[in-house]
Amino acid sequence: MEDIKKHPIIEIPERKKITFSFDKKKLIGFEGMVISSALFLNKIKIFGHHEKDNRPQGIFCANGQCAQCNVIVDGVPVKACMTPLKENMRIESCNGVPELPAKDNVVVVGDSEIINTEVLVIGAGPAGLSATKILGENNVKVILVDDKSELGGKLVLQTHKFFGSEEDVYAGKRGINIAKILGKSVQALSNVNIWLNSVCLAVFSDGFIGILKNNNKYVLVKPKFLLIATGAREKMLVFPGNTLPGVYGAGAFQTLVNRDLIRAADKIFIVGGGNVGLIAGYHAIQAGIAVAGLIETLPQCGGYKVHEDKLRRLGVPIYTNHTIISANGEQKVESITIARIDKDFNIISGTEKTFACDTILIAVGLNPVDEFYLKAKEFGFNVWVAGDAQEIAEASAAIFTGKIEALKILKEFGVEISENINELEDFAEVMKAKPPQPIGKEIEFKEEGIYPVFYCNQEIPCNPCTTVCDQQQIETIDDLITQLPYFKGEQECIGCGKCVAVCPGLAVVLIDYRKDKEYPLVTFPFELTEDKLEKEQKITVVSNDKELGIYEIHRARTLKDFPKTQLITLKLPSRIAKQAVAIKLYETIINEPIDLYQKSFTEDDTIVCRCERVSVGEIRKWIHSGVRDFNELKALTKVGMGACGGKTCTSLIEKIFREEGISLDEITPGTKRPLFIEVPLGIFANTKNKNEEL
Repeated sequence: MEDIKKHPIIEIPERKKITFSFDKKKLIGFEGMVISSALFLNKIKIFGHHEKDNRPQGIFCANGQCAQCNVIVDGVPVKACMTPLKENMRIESCNGVPELPAKDNVVVVGDSEIINTEVLVIGAGPAGLSATKILGENNVKVILVDDKSELGGKLVLQTHKFFGSEEDVYAGKRGINIAKILGKSVQALSNVNIWLNSVCLAVFSDGFIGILKNNNKYVLVKPKFLLIATGAREKMLVFPGNTLPGVYGAGAFQTLVNRDLIRAADKIFIVGGGNVGLIAGYHAIQAGIAVAGLIETLPQCGGYKVHEDKLRRLGVPIYTNHTIISANGEQKVESITIARIDKDFNIISGTEKTFACDTILIAVGLNPVDEFYLKAKEFGFNVWVAGDAQEIAEASAAIFTGKIEALKILKEFGVEISENINELEDFAEVMKAKPPQPIGKEIEFKEEGIYPVFYCNQEIPCNPCTTVCDQQQIETIDDLITQLPYFKGEQECIGCGKCVAVCPGLAVVLIDYRKDKEYPLVTFPFELTEDKLEKEQKITVVSNDKELGIYEIHRARTLKDFPKTQLITLKLPSRIAKQAVAIKLYETIINEPIDLYQKSFTEDDTIVCRCERVSVGEIRKWIHSGVRDFNELKALTKVGMGACGGKTCTSLIEKIFREEGISLDEITPGTKRPLFIEVPLGIFANTKNKNEEL
């Protein structure tokens, strides 16, 4: 079984083993784990084959947004990523459309319950939890709805420490811990009703929201005020092999690894150098999964430089000005081919390289899940939007915008607000801003005393090191959260190491010249093993661009407030101490390109609509014939008519229009489905078999 048994950050819980079958083969999984993770646990990554081209299908979004992971459970098609595993569950591959129920399957119909509430919050991620906390603390009656089995949204996938403001968004704490803090505060509020495993299906013009509560009962909720905090879905790319099992989003990977504790791959390759891709790479290494490389089309990665530095120090090759040519393999991913591109994003012939991997993570950005907000706004609801559904940004910004929108709703209730919302919105813009260019800075080493050295070089909102210092000796210029920190030195540093342990970017080291100027003691943070490192153990010291040598550990400790970050102290030659920025357990193994036979692909063969298997070539054909109406394109090709409702392919098709020189202003948008999530029609009538009680 491919479960994670040890992890440097996540506590491994006791899980009950149960038996189930897949295609009549008996397997073992963990009770309550979603089916997709149970299949990965048993090294099964192909869940079925598409009825149109018989190509294999597996997990894709792991977030209930598509239907690529559909399987048949006791004769009923379900999403493997959203359906909990039960004892003796009979699961089959989904190969086309399942048979309809027998004619004598008589059902009875029940009425839908109507529920009124003051505020309905859709989405229990960072924005939704933050908003619900504010509303509930002000005695507003709230129903908080989420389609997952636990509170936190994407927070439950984040094992790294957060940037931002310590006071406002829990900076310095890990996402998984922030989820618990916010979740417990909301659960303690008696006027907040939490519905988990509950899917919002539609927004109706008469003021109702249709919700499938607890995955088994359809209810209609009529709120006075509606807050949408539904987050984001991952963007996809068009390239040959993009539908192979093993090609999926970085968020899906984090779900498998950090939430469900599945060792989902042996070696991954990452496409995209934003924060999502960089962080996923680090999470993979924490879980013992190799990272063969990362590519970014731009001249530099778009994520935080400290995240990029963490990967580079660990030996992950990062190829900027590169793109993916193809994912290779017959039934699943076996390798990736990449190539360098010029300033106009054209592939430079002869620069192609192929690397062995079993998983390709697509991390090229996010699209807001804003269809609920747009429809509610169209129908005249009193509606607000927060988090990624409002604007794509970091989770710390989502926490803050959730607070802001909740305060706006309180004002509508007539509650007196002490905070200045305009000032809060100005600060939110700072939190949401794209990272600026790194700053080249020379670090001045004083060969005396003890003091922290800051290797962060990007003016991003972050202040945990300034708030954690008991001596109050760490500040930023003009006390601005986006300025780089410095050590004042008005009082002697006591060497507590808190600034080293709290830093989200692992970019602070402590250097101590007090005993020996020639061989100072240097303390580094370390989060890559659950085993406690020991004195005299050997470890590799690195700068930002090379390995500096192997040295013995002088001291290893953890602080009470930061139990998952080890502080490792080494005695280093002064010359090395001035270059050393991090440590790692093992020397880098270089990933060399491989020679594999590659199929001859054309871009026009590539699939753009995963659900209906519509190719790029077919889309271009109809564009060339004059089609400018997305609804007409849908009628001609079935594009966007699959289970996901065009959530993935719409933006890709819009890109094809732009590539053909056609402005989106010239295109008639497609009509959105009235239901945002696919659901059996019987749900709306609350139907049950005749032998079941209503």
